[in-house]
Amino acid sequence: MHAAGVPFSEIHRKLGLSRNTVACWLYSKRARTSQIDRRCWRCDHPPRRPDDVASYCYLLGQYLGDGHLLTTQRVPLLTVACDNRYLGLIHEVTHAMTACGVRTVGYQEKPGCISVRAHWTHWPCLLPQHGPGAKHRREIVLTDWQREFVGEHPGRLVRGLFHSDGSRFINRVIARGRPYRYPRYNFVNESVDIMRICQEALDRLGIEWRMARRNTLSVARRGAVARLDEFVGPKW
Repeated sequence: MHAAGVPFSEIHRKLGLSRNTVACWLYSKRARTSQIDRRCWRCDHPPRRPDDVASYCYLLGQYLGDGHLLTTQRVPLLTVACDNRYLGLIHEVTHAMTACGVRTVGYQEKPGCISVRAHWTHWPCLLPQHGPGAKHRREIVLTDWQREFVGEHPGRLVRGLFHSDGSRFINRVIARGRPYRYPRYNFVNESVDIMRICQEALDRLGIEWRMARRNTLSVARRGAVARLDEFVGPKW
């Protein structure tokens, strides 16, 4: 009846069965197959490419910056903390999670920020950098397949990194007795490994950078800022 196009409400009335029973018959097996076999591209045999590699690279950058993967619960929980002033950024994180395969995304409001959260069994498959303790106190190394994806979309990874731990601002200096204003970027992270991942992605994009401090990367030259604007730009 369903294959013939009979509406769901008419099916359960004609058969004299509850809506839940008919729904289980029609959708439970399909949903289970969709979630395990189709939606987790790392669990396929052999593993396959995701449908949206660019969104994965963006989410990877957000995770390396302000993300946290909790695996002590029955279903792993990925949380990305976002400044509540930037609703567009929150929307982009939400889209990246769903593009990677998660079905439902939730939000938890805290003072000054909104945490974008999603439970999914397969987050550890997609984010093998998870582990106990703070990221800067443990080794963070991309796998071969992650390096392949980042090599294809370094701009999306950089966008995720700068949207989490980066900033674009107007620098004000006095040059030859006159005030001078120009845009620049900073990326701040305590992890040497994450900083190196950011540096390598910027090198791929041909963006000049320098280390202003031990934990602060700066992009300040006019051409480099203009190039980085193509991938990041002001937060919104």
